[in-house]
Amino acid sequence: MAGAREIRTKIKSVQNTRKVTRALEMVSASKIRRAQDLMKASRPYANTMRQMIGHIAAASTEYQHPFLVERQEISHVGYIIVSTDRGLCGGLNANLFRRLLAEMRAWQEKGVEIEVVCVGQKATAFFKRLKLTFAGSVTHLGEKPSVGQLIGAVKVMFDSYHAGRIDRLFLAYNQFVNTMTQKPTMDQLLPLVAGEDVERSDNWDYLYEPGAPEVLDHVLTRYIESLVYQGVIENLASEHAARMVAMKSASDNATKLIGELTLIYNKARQAAITQEISEIVGGAAAV
Repeated sequence: MAGAREIRTKIKSVQNTRKVTRALEMVSASKIRRAQDLMKASRPYANTMRQMIGHIAAASTEYQHPFLVERQEISHVGYIIVSTDRGLCGGLNANLFRRLLAEMRAWQEKGVEIEVVCVGQKATAFFKRLKLTFAGSVTHLGEKPSVGQLIGAVKVMFDSYHAGRIDRLFLAYNQFVNTMTQKPTMDQLLPLVAGEDVERSDNWDYLYEPGAPEVLDHVLTRYIESLVYQGVIENLASEHAARMVAMKSASDNATKLIGELTLIYNKARQAAITQEISEIVGGAAAV
């Protein structure tokens, strides 16, 4: 029965694993609702800001803010990469990193250098190993991230853009579509571009008080911060959805494996019993 004992030990191990995956599934299921509510609450502000900045970018202004000026030559690009702090969420981070690596490889083939700021431990650990300029990281944002936690990471890239060390800035995160679908997304943060539904015109402009530089600098900075915050919230909801689905799949696979091992155990036990009966019958016949 040595084989049967080993199978019984495996069954117990898989059962313990299933308890863990079911617990993680239930935890993510409880957290995803709060993350979705937080995400939906911030979306109207982000969308309204996006529309307003689109109109500002489309206007014919006397003052051109540096964030609105497209640079002709691109020698450096920056990325703010949003990931999770923990694993066990399927291919959520891997899918985003795979797309990022393809884009970064395309930039490097053109001779463009890359600078990154990472939000989340997974991105920090992954991109620190690559031959990139690592400007900083933010981790352990918790279940209720705030804009204040992200200001440092955003300011690092703002300073690099103002100083001319990067010519374009992108935000990479997982967009929450639904519980089953999370879409790796890349948004251009700087320079800001007009919305697709806004037509450029030479006949209108905004009136700024006290002045265009002060107002635009404040508004555009808040706008970029809101986009990064929205990306973090979207990624948080995506994390819980991906972990819930991955842990449910793991629990189902564990249940299936337990059934297969139980069948093998019963067969081994039956074979052992049959062998013992045969030995007893053979011994009795010999006597």
